[in-house]
Amino acid sequence: MTDLSEEAKHIEKLYEFGERLNESKDKSQNVKDYQGIIDAAKSSIKTKQLAAQLIPRFFKFFPDQSGPALERHLDLLEEEDLGVRVQAIRGLPLFCKDTPEYVPKIVYILVQLLAAEDFVERDAVHKAIMSLLRQDVKASLTTLFGRIANVDEPSTDELIREKILSFIRDKVFPAKAELLKPQEEMERHITDLIKKSLEDVTGAEFRMFMDFLKSLSLFGDKAPPERMKELVGLIEAQADLDAQFTVSDADHIDRLISCLFMALPFFIRGASSSKFLNYLNKDVLPVFDKLPEERKLDLLKALAEISPYTTPQDSRQILSPIVQLLKKYMPGRKTGDEMNFTYVECLLYAFHHLAHKAPNATNSLCGYKIVTGQPSDRLGEDFTEHYKEFIERLNVVEELTRATMKKLTQGMAEHNKAMASAKTEDEKNTVKTQKQNATSGLRTCNNILAMTKPLHSKTPSFIGDKSITLSWKEATKASAPAATNVPGGKRPASAVNGSNNTASKKGRGAGGMQNQLVNRALEGLSQGGRGGMRGRGRGWGGRGRGRGYR
Repeated sequence: MTDLSEEAKHIEKLYEFGERLNESKDKSQNVKDYQGIIDAAKSSIKTKQLAAQLIPRFFKFFPDQSGPALERHLDLLEEEDLGVRVQAIRGLPLFCKDTPEYVPKIVYILVQLLAAEDFVERDAVHKAIMSLLRQDVKASLTTLFGRIANVDEPSTDELIREKILSFIRDKVFPAKAELLKPQEEMERHITDLIKKSLEDVTGAEFRMFMDFLKSLSLFGDKAPPERMKELVGLIEAQADLDAQFTVSDADHIDRLISCLFMALPFFIRGASSSKFLNYLNKDVLPVFDKLPEERKLDLLKALAEISPYTTPQDSRQILSPIVQLLKKYMPGRKTGDEMNFTYVECLLYAFHHLAHKAPNATNSLCGYKIVTGQPSDRLGEDFTEHYKEFIERLNVVEELTRATMKKLTQGMAEHNKAMASAKTEDEKNTVKTQKQNATSGLRTCNNILAMTKPLHSKTPSFIGDKSITLSWKEATKASAPAATNVPGGKRPASAVNGSNNTASKKGRGAGGMQNQLVNRALEGLSQGGRGGMRGRGRGWGGRGRGRGYR
């Protein structure tokens, strides 16, 4: 009873302090009343809750008491009682209402509370930070992003960093239209903050930031070329194109391929792909055979998709390694080598689009006789053997492709019978997948034949338009969502690895190619084959690798 009586007295006293402060015309004369409120924050739960409302409400009138007042309020954030903590959190933005210089400090404090386990408390933190973002978006964003880029104690702060990133992704980015005002100034500010944060990020984090930047008006459809160059520069920095390429560095290979696909939309919009292509030409393609099997196809698909958007100069430079790979993966007549259909599709597609922009470069590479009137035509030299070899390989490719198409077509009839007799959902799904793979395989085969046909002439016409649609691009439209890799995650087990979609020249005879092999021949084509950015730690394999772009 005595405790209740004492609590009632404290609460009554607090109301008296508050009333006098409300009524006072010169509140700076009521120092004792404000001090009384600060002192009351040490007593019972209810008085602490009331003090948590009154301390920030009158904070601006007592600058000499700012230190003790803020310190006592912060003590309330550590109270065991949830109600006290939540009330103290809600009061934090009020410290900045008329004293905006406190915004960075209060945001910094709130950031520490993002890891709160209780939903009500965490929700209060989110609302408090959003309130401060609306009051001073520039200062608030600077503090938020500063905590991402500067984790002094990884063992204790890594969780906070993850919570900040989640908050930015889930709360800040969706509210960009409301928060980023004036638009051009604040979009530039948040862009600069993101750039600094990219010094140490995982693949998933990098993709999140890039997706956001692409959504800004600053980098919209009407943005000048230098803006596209700016974003490609960020991707180039993450791809680490200045580092020595090592085939044993799986982390770097993953990052390089993922960044190639991320840069593709900007190449389509006119940004230069020269730096990527130079790196591939000098460092990567010469050791292509030594790359992990599961990444070879991803790289070839990236090259194929980029090839329509290269400059004539870049096309000329990278044509040589592309032709060398074509000769390797298009079997010779007497070798009996297997053929990887998707590799050949990728390489033929890239070859056509590159050669379309540098046609006479194929004279010395393939023995063609294309006349442009330039010394680079090299018409006085004899490249007959190159032509004979190239045409022979084209013939073998066409024979293998037609044989495979026949088997795939026959297999489709068998799949239809199997579907009719399937009893369980698992059986039906298995047959459905087989039919999808066969359909994808037929698309690949049709593309190969369409691209080899014009190459038999001494003066071929190279395909440089959109008449050929890459097989996996069609498949992507029709396939289930599961075909898409999640940024930062592992590749699906069923994704293309480039080793199964093969057929052997030895199997061209009757019965030489088993139906089971044909069913597997182009397995996984519907998956699209793009690897996700698989961050193992930050920076795709450990913190502190410094790939920021300032």
